[in-house]
Amino acid sequence: MVDAPPISAAELAALQAAGLGELGAKLLRRFEQDRHEIDWRDAKIEKLTFEMAQLKRVKFSTKSEQLDSGQRALFEEAVDADMAALEAQLEELLAASKKPREPGERPKRAALPPQLPRVEHHHEPENTTCACGCELKRIGEDVSEKLDYVPGVFTVERHVRGKWACAQCRTLTQAPVPAEIIDKGIPTSGLLAQVLVAKYADHLPLYRQEVIFGRAGLALPRSTLASWVGVCGLRLQPLVDALKAHVLGRGVVHADETPVAMLSPGSGKTHRAYLWAYASGAFEPLRAVVYDFTESRAGEHARAFLGDWQGSLVCDDFAGYKALFARGVIEAGCMAHARRKFVELHVANKSTIAATAVALIGQLYGIEREVKEFPPEQRLHERRTRAAPVAKALHDWLIAQRTKITDGTATAKAIDYGLTRYLDDPALPIDNNFDEQQIRPWATGRKNWLFAGTLLAGQRAAAIMSLIQSSKLNGHDPYAYLKDVLARLPTQLARDIDELPPHRWVPA
Repeated sequence: MVDAPPISAAELAALQAAGLGELGAKLLRRFEQDRHEIDWRDAKIEKLTFEMAQLKRVKFSTKSEQLDSGQRALFEEAVDADMAALEAQLEELLAASKKPREPGERPKRAALPPQLPRVEHHHEPENTTCACGCELKRIGEDVSEKLDYVPGVFTVERHVRGKWACAQCRTLTQAPVPAEIIDKGIPTSGLLAQVLVAKYADHLPLYRQEVIFGRAGLALPRSTLASWVGVCGLRLQPLVDALKAHVLGRGVVHADETPVAMLSPGSGKTHRAYLWAYASGAFEPLRAVVYDFTESRAGEHARAFLGDWQGSLVCDDFAGYKALFARGVIEAGCMAHARRKFVELHVANKSTIAATAVALIGQLYGIEREVKEFPPEQRLHERRTRAAPVAKALHDWLIAQRTKITDGTATAKAIDYGLTRYLDDPALPIDNNFDEQQIRPWATGRKNWLFAGTLLAGQRAAAIMSLIQSSKLNGHDPYAYLKDVLARLPTQLARDIDELPPHRWVPA
């Protein structure tokens, strides 16, 4: 939010002339700041309302009917989740601005099936003595029900909050409502964690989860599941932002990207979007990865994500990163990509040049396998004494061969992709394979969910997958991690949010 502009000398003189002086200046500054805040909030409300209307038009347009049944199911899941996330943001802004909501009937929630087992949780005041000294008497209770899920079994948590009253001063005392990630919703943090892990870690679309839940005794509509996913994505975003800050606080970052199909509902077809993975260095103590989902592969997306970060970027020879190197980021290439080029040449035409290069690169990898667990100083020493001579032999041999090959050929391009910067920096890995491993879950998921329904859905998936994959890198069970985090987030202070990213998380 933009701070209010300072009071000019002319305005201050006018205020002083009117007898208001510094007090008037402070009041005027406060007025200007409040006005800017109100203007920002009104613009945001208008933007969210417009986006909600757009999503509704897209969802119910005749063009969306052109999608086949599988596409339509996945598209509707994405739109429902998007609308729930926008709705939650709109509710917060309207509450802050104290504006009344547009009139309209809210659907009434159906009661949870009576045949599901119930587990009661009683919440009573810690002290049943009134402030006036009289003993409180229990006069009733409020009961709310939350739906919980342990894989294969639904249970209902009954939260019973007794009402206690003082007969003398008419004071009513009651334990507060337990905070939940979805205010006044039915799901517990355990059920929400199950839905998120099944969707993003196990790659089960919501329409399949609907069937699985039906076998457990309660067929939860996919639209309900989608709304939960949308709200959870919004609530978890501060954790992803904190995780990103930690990754960009390191001197070595891996970067890689992979195509992901994204649906264009107006045409019923998909176009190529991109998923970017930014991981902490393979030798960094921090184990984390942050994903970013964008509409294209343009280098501007990498620049926007990294911002003013400076350090060594481990990546392939993609031209989109070149602008980063021009402004001071250090390029650390990927030997695996260089080797792959020579392997492709050897397989294609049995190139003797390629075979020799592959053999020498193999020696470098053999040394690297031995030293990867060494302390940095010892790893640097081994690289300089053992790997550097092999790298020099490879370089000299390639330069000699380069003069015999026509520019522009596949062999020439492979030779030009040589990289030895890692030999002088023990913090750098020999290749970008660590980051490529973080993209594999997406490659697996594409076989199940085929495409992202909307840009917002892709960005939400990237955020939640960042937490799930980072929790795995730190040895945590993603379900246990998300269940605990979703239970703690409603009462976690903003200043303490840094306790919850996967590498810092300690179970409550």
